[in-house]
Amino acid sequence: MSADNQQGSPLIPPWRGYDPSETTRRAPLKAYLLGALHDGTYNKLHKTFRISQKGNDWLRKLQLILKRIGCKSWIYREGKDRDVYVLETTASFLDMKFDPMKLKTNEEKISYVRGYFDSEGGISHKLKDRFYIQFCQKNMEEMIKVRNILGHSGIKCGKLHNPSKAVDPNYWRFYVKTESHSNFIGKVSSWHPRKYKIFDERVEI
Repeated sequence: MSADNQQGSPLIPPWRGYDPSETTRRAPLKAYLLGALHDGTYNKLHKTFRISQKGNDWLRKLQLILKRIGCKSWIYREGKDRDVYVLETTASFLDMKFDPMKLKTNEEKISYVRGYFDSEGGISHKLKDRFYIQFCQKNMEEMIKVRNILGHSGIKCGKLHNPSKAVDPNYWRFYVKTESHSNFIGKVSSWHPRKYKIFDERVEI
């Protein structure tokens, strides 16, 4: 059974048309957005948070989540000749230096990791390629916390490592072990439209 078929599952994105009263409470949604913010920046002048992406599919989903928890946001194209879009919001709960260890429940921590994965994670796209799930970031301390949350949830991961010190000594990566792929998709999954689609097509859990 795929993650999309679990009735009332918190893995089902909160824009899929079902009653969100229990499974998409505000705290997990806020935790997801705090994780997703790792792909963002803070504008000190305007006091707004910005997340930019190629294309706007994921940004529109983030905007719907923000609306669901009562926060305003807007999306605009950055440059006339670029397929780059920006979501901007003044949501006061967002924090670029947020510590996920402060989250109260495991559900919130997993939601945070889901947002983190949607902004910083990667998966293989082509069916002919070996399937992988990875996390990449320059902040080693954050990566350690994400890896620990996964480990405490029974999701086994490889070592946190630097792929190439010559290319970038501050770039860190770890993979979810093959034996934990289904567990990751079942517990964490993704709310990024492209990644969610790949999980739904490639892996049965």
